[in-house]
Formats: sequence, C-alpha cells, structure tokens
Amino acid sequence: MTKILQIETATQVCSVALAVDGETISLKEESGQNLHASNLTLFIDEVMKSAGLTYPDLDAIAVSKGPGSYTGLRIGVSSAKGLCYALGKPLLAIETLEMMAAGFIEQNPGYSGLICPMIDARRMEVYTALFNHNLEVLESTAAKIIDEESFQSLLAANHITFIGDGALKCATTIGDSNTTFLGLNYNSAAYMSTLAAKAFTSGKFEDVAYFEPFYLKDFVITQSKKKV
Repeated sequence: MTKILQIETATQVCSVALAVDGETISLKEESGQNLHASNLTLFIDEVMKSAGLTYPDLDAIAVSKGPGSYTGLRIGVSSAKGLCYALGKPLLAIETLEMMAAGFIEQNPGYSGLICPMIDARRMEVYTALFNHNLEVLESTAAKIIDEESFQSLLAANHITFIGDGALKCATTIGDSNTTFLGLNYNSAAYMSTLAAKAFTSGKFEDVAYFEPFYLKDFVITQSKKKV
C-alpha cells in the first residue's frame, strides 16, 4: 500500500490529508486568514493520528506547488521539505489549479464541459488554467487580467464552469449564458490523492534540496507610506 501525506496551503485554506493507494482516509482542513503558520503542523499530527499511522509509515509527501499565496506556499513547501529531509521520503509536487479541477470533476462525474479554476490575484487578475472533463490541459497556467473579451471564443462552442476564490469576481465581467460561476474553491488536500498516487507511481519526484513553489509572479514588497 502506498501511503502519502498531502499538504495544500496555496489559498486561505489550510488542508492536510492522508491517502492510501489514491484514496483519502483522513482529512483536516480549515479556511481563514493567517492559519497556515499556526495550524499546519497541528493538522499534520491530527491526520496521522486519525489514520493510525506513524511518520516512518509514509511513502511520500505531496504538496500543492502553486500558484497561489506567496506566504501560504512558502509555509506548505517548507513543511513538506522538512518532513522529506527528516524521514528520507520523496517529495511530490502537485499543480494547484490541476488539483482544483480534479476536485470539481470528482464531485461532478457526469460533467462534460470545460473547467476553469481561478485563484484571486487581486483586482481583476487571476491565476488560471483551462481543462476539459478528462482533466486534459487546454490552456496552461497563467496570470490573466479578466475583461469582457476573456474566454469569448471558447464560450461560443463550450460551457465553462469557473471555480475558485477568483471566479465570482469575474462573473459580471465575463457574463455569458454558457457559463457557471462557483465560489467553491476546491482547495482541499483530499483532491490531491489521485494525482499524487499517479505521480508516485510514475516516479515524478522533486529534488528536495532545490525545489521551490511555483509562484508564477515575483513577490513584491511594498514600502509603507506611514511615517515612523
């Protein structure tokens, strides 16, 4: 049996799951501001105890690699790498938007349209990609500023379901009868299980020493205008 600990911290959701042979057997998650630093290690311990496993029992650690929150990704990836170093286990990196689309398909098995996960990148910009119902990539991950022309050529012949914390803010801008907008973000470590199992079987392991999250954009520090 392949036992994989899975960590998702790309958005405001702090989520940890334990999967055996691609099936989630334990899950702990919570959504809110600034949860990751204080809760992630606690959630990991809770999931391990709930599954009745010890850390040496694990075969690999999987982490949602981004794009998403810079701070959240740093915390998740650092924790995953620390466990890999300590336990001598391989690291698996799962693309966050693919995980979201996989979650939607899992919850909607009869769906035949396109899936467009969106992570809010502030203002009218989102991190997004496009998948069909077989989870095949139609448009690769990119940072896009959404306007009235976005997706219009695709919507002429396809129904698109937009999901994630960036989806609802785009509803009035894209606005088409061939669309569905869901506020559900599907940022759950439970939706990594099948993808992580496939990555493990294929030997798609990351270099623990050099792996970095997929930020997509550089982190910019803005200087406060307040005078000290």
